[in-house]
Amino acid sequence: MPKINKYENIDNVEREAKKDLIDRHSPFITVEGVAKKGEMLAVNVKMGQEYTHPDDFDHFIESITLFNGDTKLASASFVPGTLGNEKSHCEVTFNIRPMGKKLNLTAHGYCTKHGIWESTAVVVEVTE
Repeated sequence: MPKINKYENIDNVEREAKKDLIDRHSPFITVEGVAKKGEMLAVNVKMGQEYTHPDDFDHFIESITLFNGDTKLASASFVPGTLGNEKSHCEVTFNIRPMGKKLNLTAHGYCTKHGIWESTAVVVEVTE
């Protein structure tokens, strides 16, 4: 089983190099709009908030995966050069259709050099 790194609030970190490492490898979830049962909902996952990630041949974000609890909802894969071989925020919007009363969303981002990184969970109430 690979190690899963978890996001830690970079405001609590003293060393700039560690802030950079944590932030640029962590997925951040944003839900666009109101979640209504049976209707499409846009869920955006962005790698890093303040710091950008390399897009080099041997160091890039290879995939972003979205989960609802233990259930995998969606995944996107990338190849080196997707971001023009420049440091950037790898980002994807998944369109999902919630059917339950609540979503417990987490995301994993996979860096080819630094492994799997997990977001902070985002709980979304679903209206009828």
